[in-house]
Amino acid sequence: MKPPLLSCSMALLMSCSSPTLPSSSEISPSNSVQHVAGDQSPATKLLIAKQTSPVPSQRISLDGIGPAKLGMPLGQLKQILQTKAQFTIKAPFIVDFNAIVVSQAGKVQYYILYPVGTTLTDSDSIEALLTDNSNYRTAKGIGAGIKLRQAETVYGDATLSYNTSNESREYVKFANQPVQNVRFQVRAPERNFAGIYSSPSKEFNTTKEFHESAVIRSVEIVCSPQICKKP
Repeated sequence: MKPPLLSCSMALLMSCSSPTLPSSSEISPSNSVQHVAGDQSPATKLLIAKQTSPVPSQRISLDGIGPAKLGMPLGQLKQILQTKAQFTIKAPFIVDFNAIVVSQAGKVQYYILYPVGTTLTDSDSIEALLTDNSNYRTAKGIGAGIKLRQAETVYGDATLSYNTSNESREYVKFANQPVQNVRFQVRAPERNFAGIYSSPSKEFNTTKEFHESAVIRSVEIVCSPQICKKP
């Protein structure tokens, strides 16, 4: 029996608190969003919204990324994509997780994550997804490559954090985050961390200050009890 991805013992991707889910209109994709200066004016938000061009095949939603849906059997996704995509295994991918890499035309679209020590067969359900492909965006135009300052104008104040026991991967949580089962990883070019943290560091570190070069690195989405109902 495969261990459940969302058990507290496997909570490297998400916390084990119950997520608060919004309407499905909260999140969808964008092909092209201009980087706008980090003000919080209504005009800035309107500009971003106008530049959001929903493409169903590149949507980050509360239940999936593009055609890959949480709770969907892997074999069903392969049927949908047929010869349009290639599926390869990357093991290990991150601490405690391997990945099935989904690529199209030689470019990685997203990763299907599953615990190390298990396999993901065509009959198994997809329980975790990650994308660092900048074509995949939320309804507000936020995805990999977008400046953190710009994301703040959409989702509110950012709080950055990292945990040394979790590969020191750095994440950001916004004051008005669309859903709790979606996480944004961040980075700053040529720096160890996007955030500016106090010294000395601890096991868990958090800050509201960050470098202006900070950008969204990737977007993760994991099954919640509301989405992936277990028998």
